[in-house]
Amino acid sequence: MIFRTQSYLQPVFLLLIMLASTSAQAHTGVEAGWLHPLSGVDHLLAMIAIGAWSCQMGGRAVWIVPSAFVSFMMLGGLLGFEQVDLPGVEIGIVLSVILLGLAIALEKTFAVAIAAIGVGIFGIFHGYAHGYEMPVMDNKLAYSAGFLSTTAALHVVGAVGAFLVLKLPRGRVILCTLGAICALCGVYLATQL
Repeated sequence: MIFRTQSYLQPVFLLLIMLASTSAQAHTGVEAGWLHPLSGVDHLLAMIAIGAWSCQMGGRAVWIVPSAFVSFMMLGGLLGFEQVDLPGVEIGIVLSVILLGLAIALEKTFAVAIAAIGVGIFGIFHGYAHGYEMPVMDNKLAYSAGFLSTTAALHVVGAVGAFLVLKLPRGRVILCTLGAICALCGVYLATQL
C-alpha cells in the first residue's frame, strides 16, 4: 500500500527536485524564465489555484482550463516584451488570486469554455508581467519557454494537490478552506497595491 501512495507523489517530488536545482550556466534565458513565476506569491497562488480549480471542476476542464491560461499567458508575454501599454495589470493579477480562490471556496463550476476564457484573461495579465519584467537578453524564446513550463508545472501541482486532498476524509471541506485562504491572500495583496 505504501508503494502506491508513493507513486502518486512521484510527480510532486520530481517537480520539487527540478525547482530546487540550479542551472550550470548563470542566468540563461530558460533559467531566468522558469524562475520568474516563482518570484511572487501572487503568481504562485493563481497558477496553483488554476490547477486546483480545474481538478475540482473535473472532466475536460482539467486540461482545457490550464491550457487556456498558458496560451493566453504567451500572448500577454508578447505584449510585455514589446512594452505595449496594458493598464490594470497588477489589479488583474490580484483579482485572479481573489476570484480563483473564491471559485474553489464556493465550488463554482462553469461551462469549460467560460472558465477557459476567464482564466485566459488572467493569463494575459500574468504573461504581460513576465514579459514586461524580462531581463535584457537576446533569447526571448528561451525565457518564454521557461516561464510557460514553470506555469504548466504549477498547474499540475495544483491539480495533483487538489486530487489528493479530495481523496481525504472531508477533502471537499479542506479544499474549499484552502480556496478561501487563497482569496484572503489576494485581498491582502490588493491592500498592498
